[in-house]
Amino acid sequence: MESNTSLQQQLLDAGVHFGHLRKKWNPKMLPYIFAEKKGIHIIDLNKTVECLQETAAAMKQIARSGKKILFVGTKKQAKDIVNECARRINMPFVTERWLGGMLTNFNTVRKSVKKMQSIEKMLGDGSFDSITKKERLTLSRDKEKMEKVLGGIAQLGRVPAALFIVDIGHEHIALAEAKRLGITTFGVVDTNCDPNKVDFAIPANDDATKSIAIISNYLTAAIAEGLAERQAAKEEETEEMTDDEKERKAARMEAEAQAEGGRGTRTRGAGGPGGGGGGQRRRMPGGQRGGGGGRRP
Repeated sequence: MESNTSLQQQLLDAGVHFGHLRKKWNPKMLPYIFAEKKGIHIIDLNKTVECLQETAAAMKQIARSGKKILFVGTKKQAKDIVNECARRINMPFVTERWLGGMLTNFNTVRKSVKKMQSIEKMLGDGSFDSITKKERLTLSRDKEKMEKVLGGIAQLGRVPAALFIVDIGHEHIALAEAKRLGITTFGVVDTNCDPNKVDFAIPANDDATKSIAIISNYLTAAIAEGLAERQAAKEEETEEMTDDEKERKAARMEAEAQAEGGRGTRTRGAGGPGGGGGGQRRRMPGGQRGGGGGRRP
């Protein structure tokens, strides 16, 4: 009880309870509104604490299972906070611009990420020393542009298990893509948004930097706990395993990593069924090529 009171006081000090003007409100937020003061809706912090703890527990469970949570916050007030929190726990993030189809067309986005990584690698190992200065400059600029937008999801090998969104109204495209794919959504919801659009809504001020920071840091701490528990469970499991089991597990993990890295990079087989050109023509016994007429008598 004292912990909840302390958290509630911190939320109060951060201005989490300030909503939007009454004329901008969404009627579906009525259960989370405590009162109205000078034309501004005041959010019920008791409900905020309850929703925040429920969201933290769900996020902790997802992190403990080893799945990824994508942090999304492209508005000016949220960029730096979301970036810092996601990096702290090694989670993917989007803070510059949400590219349409980032989830629903994930394979194409992964190709762009791999292109960015290949340019970065070639610029680093000197593979581009033979090209002109102008071409090298053009490639460097392309890499910087892609890194700005895709840098946060560079290590994301598959569609994330969940999304944490700051301001679901501003990030409506990301929310729509997540709902279409059935991805769990967590969102900071102000009084001008519909809380039913996300699976876990946190009623709070989504415009103030302090409000975004306290909520993001609270959830980040919960995810960090889940990751720590997962690591501890892994270490305990490893200690109990025999040497043969450890070797088999290491081999299996290496095979999975190779399969993940090679996914989406297959090229068309030469000469395979439906393959375009490149296959050798089949020869008949005696050195005669197939496909022609029969041997003359």
